[in-house]
Amino acid sequence: MLKVGITGGIGSGKTTICKVFETLGIPVFYADAVAKQLMITDLILVEGVKEAFGAASYSPNGILNNQHLANIVFNNKAELEKLNSLVHPAVFRAFDTWEKEMPQSVPYTLKEAALLFESGSYKMCDKNILVTAPLSLKLARVMQRDGVTEAQVRARMDKQFTDEQKAKMADYFIDNTENSSVILQVLDLHQQFLSL
Repeated sequence: MLKVGITGGIGSGKTTICKVFETLGIPVFYADAVAKQLMITDLILVEGVKEAFGAASYSPNGILNNQHLANIVFNNKAELEKLNSLVHPAVFRAFDTWEKEMPQSVPYTLKEAALLFESGSYKMCDKNILVTAPLSLKLARVMQRDGVTEAQVRARMDKQFTDEQKAKMADYFIDNTENSSVILQVLDLHQQFLSL
C-alpha cells in the first residue's frame, strides 16, 4: 500500500488539507496527536521519559506534566533532541501497527506530521507532500487559532525546518493561500496517487 507523508510549517494548514483527503476516504495518521496519546499510554515511552527527565514528568495518577517537560526542553536543543529520540520511535511503531491494520481496499494512507522531515519519518513514506503558505498568513493563522503573540509563533517556527529546507525533500506541493483552490490541488494529487 502506498504511504504518503504530509507536512508543512506551523500555520500552513496541513490538518485542513488532511480533512479534504479524509472526505475522499483516505485514512490519515495524525502523528502529533498520536504522540501526545503515547506519552501516557506507551509504557516503554513513559519509563524512558521518567528516566531522562525525572519522576516529576508525570503526576502520581499518570498525567503528563507538560509544564515540567516544557521548562526543560523549550530552550535547550540537546534536551529537546533527547525527548524526540524517545517519542519518535514510539510514533514509528504506532504508525507501523496502524498501517498493517488497514483494509486492502484502501488505495493509500497519509501520515500527517509537523516534524516529518526533521524526525526522518519521511523515509518511511513512499511519497511526501509539503503544504506551503506565505509567512504572514501562517503567522496570522496561528496567532488567531492559539491566541498567542507573533514572537511566540516565531519561536515555535524556529524549531522546524524552513519551507526551503523541506522543499528539497518533498515530492509534491500544495499551495494553501487564499487565492488557490486547495480542493482542486488535493483532487489532482489524489488521482496521481491512485494511478501509482
